[in-house]
Amino acid sequence: KVVEDIGLLKMDFLGLRTLTVIDDALAMIAQRHKFNLEIDKIPLDDKGVYELLSAGNTIGIFQFESAGMREYLRKLRPENLTDLAAMNALYRPGPLKGGVVDLYINRKHGVEKVAFEHPMLESILKDTYGVIAFQEQAIKIASEMGGYTLGKSDILRKAMGKKDAELMRAQKEEFVQGWQRNKIDKKTAESVFDLIEKFAGYGFNKSHSVGYALLAYETAYLKTHYPQEFMAASMTSEMGTTDRIIILMEECRRMGIEVL
Repeated sequence: KVVEDIGLLKMDFLGLRTLTVIDDALAMIAQRHKFNLEIDKIPLDDKGVYELLSAGNTIGIFQFESAGMREYLRKLRPENLTDLAAMNALYRPGPLKGGVVDLYINRKHGVEKVAFEHPMLESILKDTYGVIAFQEQAIKIASEMGGYTLGKSDILRKAMGKKDAELMRAQKEEFVQGWQRNKIDKKTAESVFDLIEKFAGYGFNKSHSVGYALLAYETAYLKTHYPQEFMAASMTSEMGTTDRIIILMEECRRMGIEVL
């Protein structure tokens, strides 16, 4: 924390096994099919990929392997990268406990009506059916509607994350005043602030979530169109872990791939 206090930039770099799996699969595809697949140029609307995800056939798929996640994917029936990013952000203890995942799914399928506390929220929350799924959405609400600078919005996000009651009281007052300057009534402003506050305990970073969703999509694309190479690369990356090899061999059997 001292690093941030003195104004230095702190970064986390995550080393992911999945990047190696993709790389190995691409090398095998090139060798076997005499074709260099450029993974960064694959279409992001591949019907077969979304069918695989919607069926929950996601053993080996980055971030989407757990039994609970597979069950939610079957309910969600994702159709685009936003759905995958939102699922990444919402499939965590806070949103699950608060029923936010079910709310997102029900609104997507028209079981529940998509509602916005104020018309100005529509442009910010329409992609996620009126649900705050990402930290960036909370920051945008504070800046566009509460008159905050983006830097100040981020301070609000941090205050919420730390659950600092005193700081939050001061922030709420300032937020409501900012809204009133934008000719929005106090009650609505307080209602939206409460919505952000409720969300903040489980807010997730959109840029992180989209990056992960894209990796998940790429692995699903390989599993859909190049299953042998993908499963071989996955097994190679896990060959020191017996439990994982058994799971992947079972998946090969389910897919009709012979393991020699």
